Amino acid sequence: MMSHMPDALLLLAQSQPPSGGAAIGEIVIATVGAGVITAAMVAIVLGHRTGRLPQVGRLAAFAERSSGIPGWASLPLFFVAGALLIAVLGMYWDISIHIDEGRDEGPLANTAHYFILIGLFAIFFAGLMSVALPKGEKPPSKAALKITDDWYAPLGGTLMCLSSAFALLAFPLDDMWHRIFGQDVTLWGPTHLVLIGGAGLATVGALILLSEGLSARTSETPREKPRFLLLRRAILAGAFLTALSTFQAEFDFSVPQFRLIWHPILLMIAAGIALVPARLLIGRGGAVLAVLVFIGIRGILSLYVGPLTGHTTLHFPLYIAEALVVEAVALFATARRPIRFGLIAGAGIGTLGLAAEWAYSHVFWTMPWTDALLPEGAIAGFLAALAAGAVGGWVGGALNASDQPRVKELRWAPALGAAVIVGLCIYATPMSNVPDTKASFVLEDVTPAPERTVSATIRLDPPDAADDAEWFNITGWQGGGSVVDDLEKVSDGVYRTTEPIPVYGNWKTTLRLHEDDAVASIPFFMPADDAIPVKEIPAAPQFTRTFVLDQENLLREQKEDVPGGLRTIAYIVVLLIAVGLIAALGWGLARFASRSGRDDDSAPPQPERAAPKPQPRAAGQSA
Repeated sequence: MMSHMPDALLLLAQSQPPSGGAAIGEIVIATVGAGVITAAMVAIVLGHRTGRLPQVGRLAAFAERSSGIPGWASLPLFFVAGALLIAVLGMYWDISIHIDEGRDEGPLANTAHYFILIGLFAIFFAGLMSVALPKGEKPPSKAALKITDDWYAPLGGTLMCLSSAFALLAFPLDDMWHRIFGQDVTLWGPTHLVLIGGAGLATVGALILLSEGLSARTSETPREKPRFLLLRRAILAGAFLTALSTFQAEFDFSVPQFRLIWHPILLMIAAGIALVPARLLIGRGGAVLAVLVFIGIRGILSLYVGPLTGHTTLHFPLYIAEALVVEAVALFATARRPIRFGLIAGAGIGTLGLAAEWAYSHVFWTMPWTDALLPEGAIAGFLAALAAGAVGGWVGGALNASDQPRVKELRWAPALGAAVIVGLCIYATPMSNVPDTKASFVLEDVTPAPERTVSATIRLDPPDAADDAEWFNITGWQGGGSVVDDLEKVSDGVYRTTEPIPVYGNWKTTLRLHEDDAVASIPFFMPADDAIPVKEIPAAPQFTRTFVLDQENLLREQKEDVPGGLRTIAYIVVLLIAVGLIAALGWGLARFASRSGRDDDSAPPQPERAAPKPQPRAAGQSA
């Protein structure tokens, strides 16, 4: 897969963008713009709270009449799904631009950044409106947070504000990170994960807000048609699955900088944590509906990012088998015990679902899951699915607390599941080099300079170095497209390319080898870069080079003279930010469950609760 740069871009490639943060002028403009937008949002909130903008209250009342959900929940939820779609479109578009073209001049030089910012500010504003809308001394819901004597903030709206604020904070943090440590081109850079995690986990706040609004309905609240409520829940459940799947993006674009075992781990985590709550919240067919929404979203994104913009094709998992497994488990496992349900569903996801995704990887993925990933990938995938099922059961049970009575369950299972997920991430992180391994190259020109491409015959030393490899390919990127060429084995230790390999302009091309925990590469061709600065690594007709740790080639923009202690402190700070966000969301789910849950109905019914029946049913019924 390869697309070529226009001639104009070849000229621009001679002048490299900055590698240590954006220009001061762009920082000033972006800061002023963010300040103006924030001030406008605060002005609207204050206008509503002081009564100077009655239009806000009228709009919320209209949203309540139209949806049957209190306005402080229905109005923000009306446009938050669109905001999430805009943000995720910008994210994938931005990744494709960096893969295909490399660094940009700054936050204002990349059109995709505007989509990300618009989406994040819209999510933040949705949460802020939810926080600002309720008035009066009575809390809008049982889980609401007290701000002043006459101001209570809905829990879900507060968490949406918090999550999107974390994501917006990642923009200035990212520029600071580049200035201190140099350009970090990996998707899994610390500040990038803050942005992706903050934006994606805002869906948890939106799900809480929807459940909070439903639990706060009274007999006077108008009811929307059941199919509209079903659609709302399906969209948010699909958005949650999409959010959890964004962490797989390096594999989606076929430029992973970490071990392949991450792919089944991340995929199983997303399936378990998202699909189990979808079934618990929506009911029959809920997991399938969430997957259909996911496929619709990712299908649109893949169509836009790939064929329509001409960038590297975006792949995505299907999750169909996992959804069917969850639906099958629901036929005999009651939703009244959500953690037990999640554990059984997780076991099915980690076996049948994992097997289906394994087969699907050979159909759609550029880098399939090979036999070399066995048994490690199967074991890690199963454990991830089982753990995620337990966490997903707890999440779904918390969100569904107002509709289901409390029952005694294995309360330790979600905590143990979270610990297993953390343990799997720690296990998959370390990478090493392949010791004493070399490769000799013989090149033949396919097309001449200035847009030179070559074919190559490669001889490994030792010859069996790639016999059990998870991947062994030539990867090229940042030259106006991307190339991932799975090499053809000619004989023991001898391989040949199957398509022309670009060795000109701004292309960065490496021979990559991943075996066990070793992820190594050899620079095939690297351009000169005055901004770092580094010299060109040419693709001579014949040469022999030694494998080095892959990240030495992929992250060549990073500065080498940064004190190790400073880097450690920076990673700890970013880690604490991420842990704080996850802890806040976990606290929010626990608070909603404890404040909204009903007692176990297996106990003898109390007269005051048994009659009259219409009021409790109207307040707690989901449709």
